[in-house]
Amino acid sequence: MSLAGRPGNFGTRFHNFLYRELHLNYIYKAFTTSDLKAAIGGIRALGIRGCGVSMPFKEACIAFLDELDPSAAAIAAVNTIVNENGLLRAYNTDYIAVSLLLERHAVPLNSVFVLRGSGGMAKAVACAFRDRGLRSGVILARNETTGRSLADACGYEWRPVLGALKPDVLVNVTPIGMAGGPEANDLAFAPDVIDAAAVVFDVVALPVQTPLIRYAADHGKPVITGGDVIAIQALEQFVLYTGVRPSDDQVGRAAAFARGG
Repeated sequence: MSLAGRPGNFGTRFHNFLYRELHLNYIYKAFTTSDLKAAIGGIRALGIRGCGVSMPFKEACIAFLDELDPSAAAIAAVNTIVNENGLLRAYNTDYIAVSLLLERHAVPLNSVFVLRGSGGMAKAVACAFRDRGLRSGVILARNETTGRSLADACGYEWRPVLGALKPDVLVNVTPIGMAGGPEANDLAFAPDVIDAAAVVFDVVALPVQTPLIRYAADHGKPVITGGDVIAIQALEQFVLYTGVRPSDDQVGRAAAFARGG
């Protein structure tokens, strides 16, 4: 199952496609909740094998879990829970996905980047940038407490506003541009800032073509999308849940099916 503030269909379609493809006796369903403690308790009580965790539950769920894998403990944010006979162990496959995408897109290590956001997913992204070797970064967050904390933990600068800075790499890790939200039609960065960037990265996956991604692509910018992130992290979740690693062809067809292709 999965828990999210605004559940989407990607995970449901991706996982169920591969369960059918590989003849595995699982079914995946997406939920939201107003009682996180009870929802997590239900995973244990009902013997649910695993749970994907999305905004806004990535940090809040930790209090109700038994063990943190190093991938989650280092970031203090969770996106995957695995139930091992009643013991709930937490992982973070977002970190893995972002690390792989930085490598695949050959993002230069001397790039100056700005990361907008300071929640659970922002931690995974910032830590992946740090561990990849990008040293010059700004955490852009209105919340000074979480913004400063994330910046200090990763060795970056915190700012409440971007000011005149025009970074090489722009990263949106907020709900701006997310379908169904109050800012669904908004750009996460001003047009002149996007125009000056070399790479644009938006972790929002619903829709994949956010206003930020559409604008950047229309202006010839290389983009990394939330669809890229969700496919890789979903694959790593699938392996944790089932112990089976699908072929590249199977993963590609599952991702296409999940996107409605």
